[in-house]
Parts: sequence; C-alpha cells; structure tokens
Amino acid sequence: MIEQLLDDHHLNQEKITSLLSSLAVKDVNYADLYFQHSVAESWFLEEGIVKSGTYHIGHGVGARAVKGEQTGFSYSDDLNIKAIERAVEFSRGISKHQEPQSIQAFHSVPQVAKYSGLSPLGSLTSEEKVDLLKQIDSIARKEPKVKQVSASLSGAYTEVLIVSTDGVYQKDYRPMVRVSVSVIVEHEGRIEHASSGGGGRYDYRYFIDHNLAEIYTHEAIRQALVALESKGAPAGNMPVILGPGWPGVLLHEAIGHGLEGDFNRKESSVFTGKIGEQIASSKCTIVDNGTLANRRGSLTIDDEGTPTQNTTLIENGILKGYLFDKLNARLMGQKSTGNGRRESYAHIPMPRMTNTYMLNGKDKLEEMIASVDDGLYAVNFDGGQVDITSGKFVFSANEAYLIKNGKITAPVKGATLIGSGDEVLKKISMVANDLRLDSGIGVCGKEGQSVPVGVGQPSLKIDQLTVGGTEVGQ
Repeated sequence: MIEQLLDDHHLNQEKITSLLSSLAVKDVNYADLYFQHSVAESWFLEEGIVKSGTYHIGHGVGARAVKGEQTGFSYSDDLNIKAIERAVEFSRGISKHQEPQSIQAFHSVPQVAKYSGLSPLGSLTSEEKVDLLKQIDSIARKEPKVKQVSASLSGAYTEVLIVSTDGVYQKDYRPMVRVSVSVIVEHEGRIEHASSGGGGRYDYRYFIDHNLAEIYTHEAIRQALVALESKGAPAGNMPVILGPGWPGVLLHEAIGHGLEGDFNRKESSVFTGKIGEQIASSKCTIVDNGTLANRRGSLTIDDEGTPTQNTTLIENGILKGYLFDKLNARLMGQKSTGNGRRESYAHIPMPRMTNTYMLNGKDKLEEMIASVDDGLYAVNFDGGQVDITSGKFVFSANEAYLIKNGKITAPVKGATLIGSGDEVLKKISMVANDLRLDSGIGVCGKEGQSVPVGVGQPSLKIDQLTVGGTEVGQ
C-alpha cells in the first residue's frame, strides 16, 4: 500500500532524499521523515447482536529536525508534495540557517522479521468475524449467573517508511489483532464483572486455530465468579506473592518507565546515575525484548529504523542500562537500543518499552505460598499510578486471595498495592520458574501517546508490601 501511495503522489526515492536534505539544514544534528499508511477495523457485539463497527483508513508523514535537545516537528495527512514541503519548512525552523546539508548515503540495515507482513483484515470474511463474536456470546450464556456479555474484535495493518539523515531508508509492515470479552454476573443481588482477551501480531485465524475465543470467555467468567465470592481485602504491611504473567504490569509501570532514557537524561528518575549499582534482589533479572515473534510489543524495527533487540536492564539485581531512542542516546553518549517509538506519524518518537519481563528464577510457587503465614496472593491487576521521580506506585488487584498458614484461602476484592519501585525490587526474596507473558492486551501511555506493549514475569514473593483494603466485603 505505501509504495502505491508514494507513487500516486510522485514521491520516489530521489524526491524523498531531496525533502530530507532540505529538512537537515545547518545546525540540525538529525532529521527524519516518517511515512505511514494504516487501515483498521473493529466489531462490537452486545446482547447477541453486532451493535457497532468501524473501518478507518489513514495516512500521513511526520517531519522532524533535532538540534541539541530541541526538536522541530510537523506533520501532514496530505502527501501532496507542497504539503510535505510546508511541514519540512516548519520543522527546520529550529535553526536560523536554511541552506540544506548533505546527508549520509542510505544503507541497508539487516532485518529479521518478527511477524508476517500480510494484512490480517482479510483473513476472515465478515460473516466469519460475526460468527466468532456470536460464539463468545453463546459460550458465556451457558453459565446461568452471566447476565450480560459484550465482545469485540479488532484488527489493524500499518505500513511505514522511515528515512533519516544517518542513512536509514527502511520499510516495515505491522499487523495487529485483538479479541476482548466482558461479562457481568449476578447472584443473590450481588453483581460483579470481569474481562479477558488477547492478541498480537497475527491474523484473525490465530483465534480460531487455538480456540482462543472459548478460552478468553471462560477466563472472564472464572474471574467474575471468583469476584462474587470475594470479601473485603485486609490492610497493612504483609508478604505479597504476585502470580505469573499479567502482574508483570507492575514491573512495567513501577520500574520500566524509570529506566527509559529521557527520564534519566533529565535526571528525573529514581534510577538516574545508578548504572552498575545493586538496585534489586540478586534474584531479579529484567529485560526489554522487542524481538519476540508475533508478540504485541514486538517490532522488526523501531520507529526510527533501528532493529529492536533484547536489552538487559537489570541482571542479578545490578542495573545494567537504560532504554534509548536516537535523541537521548546521542545526548548521553550511548547507542539506540531500538526503543524509539511513536503512536503515529502525527507524534514524535521517544524511548518506550516493547516486551518487558522478569526472567525465571529457581524457586517454586508452592514453596512461596508455604512460606507465608499471613499475606496476599495477587493474580490479576487493574490499573495503577506511578510517580517516575520517586518511584512510588499504587496498583489495584482485581483478583487476589488471602494466604493463611501457608495455604491459599478466600478471595478478596478492593486490594491496592502501595510501594516504591526501587524498594520493592530489593524485597523480592523468591522468584519461581513459571515465567508467563501476558495474553496480548497491553497498551502503554506516555505523554499523551499510546503504543502496544507486552509484560510478563514468573511468580515472585515480596517480603513486605503495604496493602490497602477494606474489612467489609462490597
């Protein structure tokens, strides 16, 4: 699609090179053009019928010029040459000079594709897409306590061309699909709800081939039925065990953001200046890995044309490095780690996570549970808030259980986990060998931009953590 789009507007490599050269005027350290074409659709079912659907086509180009710490940026959703020239003129305005610089010759960057380059939107017919959603509704309504069901199916396909003054001329093709299920249950006047879902850089047949519609539906029902039996969570300082998989979102928020290069260059992170220091338990090794096949947070290249990589952030408790885009890497004398990401052509790139997770340890979940006399076992999370400067966080657990005398007992609701990322890392005393990644639902927000990400972890034990809760069930 993007080749045809460029051809339609007479944008060959020679013309694009000329535009880039005029963007990279004297005093500009770096400049790039980011061309994008995207198609996306969504289907939403409620009360057994498809109530809404959307289909969107969009394209545009972002023009960026970087001078020191300053960024000039403009974008156009019109690929007419005159419109792009106006965007280029605006962005290069950060420099008083207007004469173009010579740019580095384009070179091929080795790429290893992390997913199919085909659009997922045509992998099922419209009838098959509706049937998939109706299957979810039918499965859910077999549970008598289910009163309402909603389900959505979404897919997107994006093609990009990234051209920059350091010799990058790279294309990438990015599929994405997702299924979401939400149920409301009722029993004896008590109402609870829960949701589940997943996806990744697949086509729609991924859900059919792996029977995922049924799996996601049963998981949403299971969580909702557990909530019906829950009582108020306790409050106080206690040992907390986090389950594998999605609870890694706590690591993403409380630790991952603090290791992004821009926060550390500005010295606003609690982890600033601590490279080589012991900042966590020796049980902890945490990586950010954008190279995992078909994962939601994976990319063949980032949004600056740098191949993604597996970056070790913390190794056996020692802080090894930060996540960089090109701007912050240059200013800190480092190399980009392939973490320059942007929501679209209408946004500037910044250091962002891809798939961030803790590696396996050697302990066992059963041993962790047995080691706790009075504590909490948190299995699933809702949202949370984090202060990057202090590292303090507050997270809500939407599925958690009391641990009494080394055994998992009653489910509880309303539990919030309160702490500081750097302090919690040091209190991790056990890490299991049951690493799991999330099902493919993660969305990360930063400075108004949202990008798909992945999280994960094995089960782990935090010796002491503040738990906020209530004594009376809701």
